[in-house]
Amino acid sequence: MNETTLLSHEGIREPRPKTVRVWDPVVRLFHWALAAGFAVAFLTEDDLLAVHVWAGYVVLSLILVRLFWGLVGSQHARWPDFVKAPAEIAAYLKDALRFRAARYLGHNPAGGAMVVALLVSLTATGLTGLALYGAQELSGPLAPMLSGLSEGWGHVLEDVHEILANLTLLLVILHLAGVVLASLQHRENLVSAMITGLKRSKSP
Repeated sequence: MNETTLLSHEGIREPRPKTVRVWDPVVRLFHWALAAGFAVAFLTEDDLLAVHVWAGYVVLSLILVRLFWGLVGSQHARWPDFVKAPAEIAAYLKDALRFRAARYLGHNPAGGAMVVALLVSLTATGLTGLALYGAQELSGPLAPMLSGLSEGWGHVLEDVHEILANLTLLLVILHLAGVVLASLQHRENLVSAMITGLKRSKSP
């Protein structure tokens, strides 16, 4: 923790709110790398297939790292810290919409649910992309199993992959809306916190 001073409007020095490190370097690097990987994959699609595929590999690799880090990482990186029961998530959302939700140092219950939803959606998108790559391009780790797939099934895979990618984009938009809402409600910059790792230790 650290504490400095600020000048008030009357010129009197007041203590700056104490900060505490919440997000470790692995969580922060994962967050921004995953965002970049998904953005590259979504924007390239078939136009730059090699870039699209490698972005997908990066996303899936990052998810594996995050799954492991959720078991051995720092306090707020671990699954038990933010994966909550549906009833607790619903209660938090109800309070958030009324602008009276409790503040959490780590992910709040809704944020934790969004983390899980995004990881599931991104994993499904990546795996269907690998299947599609193996079936249509005869490449990738799934090619030996899917190279004989009929053209019709290939189109099905393509449609499912596209639906999942669009669903993930919708989840990202909802995630950003939640970040804005929580930032306004608790008067803190959650984007900056995910860059520096620091958050205010107590509510004002």
